Amino acid sequence: MSTIASGEVKPNSTEPDRTWKCNVCGFIFKGASPPAECPQCSSTGREYSELTEREKYRYDGKNFDVLLINGSSHRSNNTGYMIDLVEEVLRERGVSYRRYNLNEFQINHCWCCYSMRDNACTYPCRDQLDDMSAFHEMIVASKAVIVGSPINWNNMSARLKDFLDRTTCLQNLYLLRKPGLTDGKIVGITVSGHEDGASKTAMDIYLYFQQMGYLLAPFGVSYRIHGAQFNTKTDSDYLKNDPLVTIKVKGMANNVVEMLKLDLEKKLKGKLAPVAE
Repeated sequence: MSTIASGEVKPNSTEPDRTWKCNVCGFIFKGASPPAECPQCSSTGREYSELTEREKYRYDGKNFDVLLINGSSHRSNNTGYMIDLVEEVLRERGVSYRRYNLNEFQINHCWCCYSMRDNACTYPCRDQLDDMSAFHEMIVASKAVIVGSPINWNNMSARLKDFLDRTTCLQNLYLLRKPGLTDGKIVGITVSGHEDGASKTAMDIYLYFQQMGYLLAPFGVSYRIHGAQFNTKTDSDYLKNDPLVTIKVKGMANNVVEMLKLDLEKKLKGKLAPVAE
């Protein structure tokens, strides 16, 4: 391969060039197809997308039941596999859903308007410069959210943290004594990892949703780790061949669906006392 520009690599090939971008680190690659491994961050070629002009993402307003969020930096790795299993359940159960891999979208850091004054944090969010406003609308429109995250330093991914921080404008409705838009909705959580921290990661995620009035489905957390004694390169094969992963993740997804059938959001509307911090 020969370097053609800062951050760009071009293979020695006579095939027509296309431009690819790694969704993990932003590396630009020119060639007929993406590299097998990103030369900058070592992600697999599955993390590459063809680079095209993109516009701000907008929600089309169509109703659906479950918002499915892959919060990993790697859309096609271990957490992505767990989200694939959730998708299988939702399709089998005839539940409408939309899946989003956060590394394909622009989600800015929270501006922390609330720290300036209470009513500076508003819904719709003051930051309308990225894709998050569409996700706010879909959170309000959907009946449930299922979130997947890897374990990063005993916590969720940085991408997912930014995403959840940006839900502050929805949680702040309660503090401003305005009608809530999320109370009584359902949440399910799945976590993958190499080492420990799965329970903490799941609870850290849940706390965001709890403060928005979400109900955690019974047995609504699934997780699986491999272990520090193994090379991380072996994690994917382990997870895909471990029957417990399928049992746990699909079980969690089924529990969310069963909760949806109870229509608790409608039954609890106006009956809950918001005590969000």
